Amino acid sequence: MKYLVMVQGSQADYDSMSGKPSGTSPAWSEQELQAMYAFMSTLNDDLAESGELIDGQGLTEPARARAVSIGKDGRPVITDGPYGETKELLAGYWLLECESLERVTEIAVRIARCPGPEGVVDPPVIIRPVQGAGGEC
Repeated sequence: MKYLVMVQGSQADYDSMSGKPSGTSPAWSEQELQAMYAFMSTLNDDLAESGELIDGQGLTEPARARAVSIGKDGRPVITDGPYGETKELLAGYWLLECESLERVTEIAVRIARCPGPEGVVDPPVIIRPVQGAGGEC
C-alpha cells in the first residue's frame, strides 16, 4: 500500500532554522541544522535500501509559496506567501510503499524523533493512505 507521510511547518519554523528565533521556535545552530540534515539523509537512504521509498522531498519556506484560485469574476487570483491566516503548511513529505499501516507508523515515529534544538515544538507526523493504491481506500 502507498502512503503519504507529511511533516508540517510554519514560516517561523523556517526562520528559526535560519538562525532567527520566534516566540514558538528557538534559533537553530549550524550544528543542529547539520544534525537534522544527516538524520534525514540516513532515513532516506534506509528507506531507499528497503525498497519502501518512492519519493521524498523537503519544501521551501512558505514565503516562497504561491496560491492560485479563481475569483468570483472567473479571473485567476494569485497570492504570494507567506499566508498570515495559515498557521502551518506542508514542509516535506515521503511517498512510501509499505506492507502495512503498522510499518509506516514505525517510520513516522522515526521521523518524529528528528533532532532539533532544545525547546523546539515538533508538529505531528501525518500519515495518509494514497487512494486507489491498493488496500481498502
